[in-house]
Amino acid sequence: MSNRIPRSRDNDYTREMAEARRQFLKEQTGNGLKHAGQYSFDPSMLPGNIEHFIGVAQVPIGVAGPLLVNGEYARGEFYIPLATTEGTLVASYNRGMKLLRESGGVTTTISDDAMQRAPAFVFKSAREAREFGLWVKENFGELKRRAEATTQVGRLRNIEQYSASRFLFLRFNFTTGDAAGQNMVGKATKAACDWIRSVYPGLENYYLESNFATDKKSSRINILHTRGKRVTAEARIPGRLIEELMHTSVDAIYRARQVLNLGGMLAGVNNNGNHSPNGIAAMFIATGQDVANVVEASAAVVHSELAPQGDFYYSITIPSLIVATYGGGTGLATQRECLELLGCYGRGGVRKFAEIVAATILCGELSLGTAVIAEEWVASHDKYGRNRP
Repeated sequence: MSNRIPRSRDNDYTREMAEARRQFLKEQTGNGLKHAGQYSFDPSMLPGNIEHFIGVAQVPIGVAGPLLVNGEYARGEFYIPLATTEGTLVASYNRGMKLLRESGGVTTTISDDAMQRAPAFVFKSAREAREFGLWVKENFGELKRRAEATTQVGRLRNIEQYSASRFLFLRFNFTTGDAAGQNMVGKATKAACDWIRSVYPGLENYYLESNFATDKKSSRINILHTRGKRVTAEARIPGRLIEELMHTSVDAIYRARQVLNLGGMLAGVNNNGNHSPNGIAAMFIATGQDVANVVEASAAVVHSELAPQGDFYYSITIPSLIVATYGGGTGLATQRECLELLGCYGRGGVRKFAEIVAATILCGELSLGTAVIAEEWVASHDKYGRNRP
């Protein structure tokens, strides 16, 4: 019996080929894929998204809301789809949305937008690498023209330079429209680098990605310089609502915030908040984002203040939120439906979506944080988050 996975050279994206692969797996392992093999869309839409298609992973989707957003792109109330298997997560975000809705909503701001590819150039000496850096500055216009010739929407914004030993690391910063853009900027940067190699004397070699863009990794440089969208969500919450809805006080939240900051510093974390990747992952799965980008979006900066009249100011800044509303997995059947639920699918929707994600995350931060302080966290998980007998 052959152990080679069945594949059709003519048309591999059919229900018949998916069934053939499931049958092959049953023969090889003794286990069937009855539930994975049940889905509602035509596999012909999948080229470019997956290979050796056999079925779907069905993750439950819940809804929280309404979420009130006072953004520059997202304005009004939204119902948020969250794909998760973690009990209490949807309920917790829903609770935070109620608090912030009654407080007047979440204000959102996008302060930066960039996607990178970071090649490294190799020379015989540090001095030659330095001279190359001057040449790059002088020839930025041509580099921009070469890069942008490969894409309809990508635009080369600037090139950062970092030297070490006999190497010069360049970070090509692009805007990428409504696409996440990692592949787009890779192709564009390669075109610019190939031109450099053809005209610049003394270059020994170059590597298209030097690990300096830190793709699919969290890093200090992207916390400071942004990768994807840099979004801040903030709100001012009346003390009476915190007492009424969250069963704690402004003073108690603020004191706990200081302890969490200290604990995070001691641990060396990249996020002084509570659990922002939880909501980000749930929204990413529901809306067809590249889920591995949760790693970069895990970085966050939380700030709080005691405000006048007994109010509480709370904000979260996500410096590396990589999202898309066009391309990738966003056009798949259920993922597109969830983006359409938010009014974000397609061209022109990515900034709106980024603001909605950030606003959602702020709600989850406040909900979990206050639950811990009010000593309701363990009890709620025990009541709602168990599916064991």
